[in-house]
Amino acid sequence: MNRMNECPICGSKALVPFLKRERVPVHQNIVIRDQRSAVETPCDDLTLAVCEECGFVFNQSFNPAKLRYGETYDNTQTCSAAFEEYLDELAQHMTGEKGVSNCRVVEVGCGKGLFLRKLVEPSDLGNVGHGFDPSYVGQPTDLDGRLSFERRYFDSTCHDATADVIVCRHVIEHVPEPLTLLRAVRRAVADSPRAQVFFETPCIEWILTNQVLWDFFYEHCSYFTAQSLTTAFELSGFQVNGVRHVFGGQYLWLEATLSQGHRTIAKNPGAVPALARTFAAAESGLKSSYENMLRTLTEKGPGKVALWGAGAKGVTFANLVDPCRRWIACIVDLNPAKQGSFLPGTGHPVVSYTQL
Repeated sequence: MNRMNECPICGSKALVPFLKRERVPVHQNIVIRDQRSAVETPCDDLTLAVCEECGFVFNQSFNPAKLRYGETYDNTQTCSAAFEEYLDELAQHMTGEKGVSNCRVVEVGCGKGLFLRKLVEPSDLGNVGHGFDPSYVGQPTDLDGRLSFERRYFDSTCHDATADVIVCRHVIEHVPEPLTLLRAVRRAVADSPRAQVFFETPCIEWILTNQVLWDFFYEHCSYFTAQSLTTAFELSGFQVNGVRHVFGGQYLWLEATLSQGHRTIAKNPGAVPALARTFAAAESGLKSSYENMLRTLTEKGPGKVALWGAGAKGVTFANLVDPCRRWIACIVDLNPAKQGSFLPGTGHPVVSYTQL
């Protein structure tokens, strides 16, 4: 499929480009230990288009060959107590309300395995877990063999990844052809007619409605509404049992099972095409307002300016408003693995809050 001319979800050619950013870092969560390498990190263009038939948003300029996920990739968010509490609530929802017990659980894109561990570690649940992620760091097995990991992508070659439950959090937005991933997931649960599938991904409607400049970046090449995510799952052979907004509305949480019999495919662009046009018209002014704020704080404030958070949002914000390190002195991050590194693209130093 030609990503330039057709929607990767519904195949429509009714595409409207609405956002172009040139030379953005292709990685936001790579840990880089010297400033020069950080400044010289690989970059590419971000060209977002919206499908007017299903509401899917994607980067028409995306080139997956530029991405390298490995041990230096770190998007750990559980250093935040608030996010850790949120993950505990998700795990409790799955094991309590959705009955995920005595199951073989496969996590697609498990990161360092922290969420999968929450589903498997309590022995009374009776779950076993298997995680896939090229950036996984740690032992290949744990918990007396009940927990195992493979340092690789999950795809159609994972023939032994049969599962009763598949969970996939914050992965599908990194995938340029989402239907390929979803069909691989369906094959993994094909022999488990009662299998449950749980997906989480950012909500494009929330980003556009709140005009969040720093939530568009290269690693995320695919953005969904509840409707377009439903369409993608229905096209891949699933029955969507519910999609809800979680984490303050920022994310979508979808629950699905295998579809039985004839599938009805729903396509509904909703308000996203109009929201995209409004965002495009406002972006330049929003960027200027943040630049002016930083300039004023730096020149007239009582001290230096620090930015909190060296994750994808912080990296994107710094590259947008302070690419030459004129106003932001440093980036604070609670993740010890990122402290002492430098921000991709700008080279801002990343420090612990204790260094302030």
